[in-house]
Amino acid sequence: MYRQDEPEVNLEQILEKIRSFNPFKRGGDEGEGGGGNGIAYFVLGLFAVGIVFWLGTGVYTVQPGEEAVVRLVGRYHDTTEPGLHWFWPTPIGKRDVVRVDEVRRLEIGVRGSAPIPDEAQMITGDQNIVDVQLLVQYNIKSSQDFLFKAVDPAGLTIKDAAETSLRQVVGQRAIDDVLTIEKEAVQEDTRLKLQELLDIYQTGIRVTEVKLLNVRPPDQVQDAFDDVVRAREDKDRIINLADAYRESQLPLARGDAARLTEAAQAFRETRVAQATGQADRFLAVLQEYRKAPDVTRQRLYLEAMEEILPGVTKFIVDADNGGNLLQLLPLSEAGNTTTPFSVPTPTSN
Repeated sequence: MYRQDEPEVNLEQILEKIRSFNPFKRGGDEGEGGGGNGIAYFVLGLFAVGIVFWLGTGVYTVQPGEEAVVRLVGRYHDTTEPGLHWFWPTPIGKRDVVRVDEVRRLEIGVRGSAPIPDEAQMITGDQNIVDVQLLVQYNIKSSQDFLFKAVDPAGLTIKDAAETSLRQVVGQRAIDDVLTIEKEAVQEDTRLKLQELLDIYQTGIRVTEVKLLNVRPPDQVQDAFDDVVRAREDKDRIINLADAYRESQLPLARGDAARLTEAAQAFRETRVAQATGQADRFLAVLQEYRKAPDVTRQRLYLEAMEEILPGVTKFIVDADNGGNLLQLLPLSEAGNTTTPFSVPTPTSN
């Protein structure tokens, strides 16, 4: 079979063409070399378009709630806010966009609805075992620290820090406090301790909320703790009833006290007025007595008789007609104790 011989490659000629290549030389100057210059211009055009396209890839947009961390030849350069920006494209520059306002979740002791006993079980301050499930919500406060200062800050680092903080806080309290009355304090103390650890590790994370999802004793003693909880609820209910009764009785007692106080005040004023009036009357009589003693004495005697005589059985005995008191003694009536009364005659001093 016929086969055309392939031309030999002359390296000297190729190197000579490369050395003599001038893209700015017009094709008419070399005669038949003008076609090669056209190809050169085409290559230069493609190269320029490629440069423009490459520079255009450095344009990027940061959305609201995001931050872009840009690196220049691998080193941190700047953090840009929301808006349209440009930075050197790859491989000179690189950018990482971080969603800083996104609220992220971390669960300790549970995943969805499935409990994780190894994470949930911990020892309280009074040497009891309790199962605690925790929810942590957080966002990013420093995108630079979040990307470059800690290893896996949103994964293993925050998980270990949250579990350590929770175990430390629970280990300082009695089991009754954790189960009932101190839940709010446990949440707040855990949040503060977790934030402290994350700041020490320079994770760039801000803890927004720590919430206890489910706190319960081990299954072996669950019934006993339920009885304790019910007893406390009954205690609180009875205390609330007593407080309600007290609040209903106190206004009544205050009303009665005010009424008695007002009645006593009125009685005091009445007696004071009466005493004042009697004193004024006595002084007036005394003044008249000093002016006319005989007349005043006679008048006082008559006024006294007007008060006494209407309630006394009276018998008038005329001594001139031979009457005496023996005729008036009720000797035949055993129950009659009426005593004859003789009216004395006022004398003048």
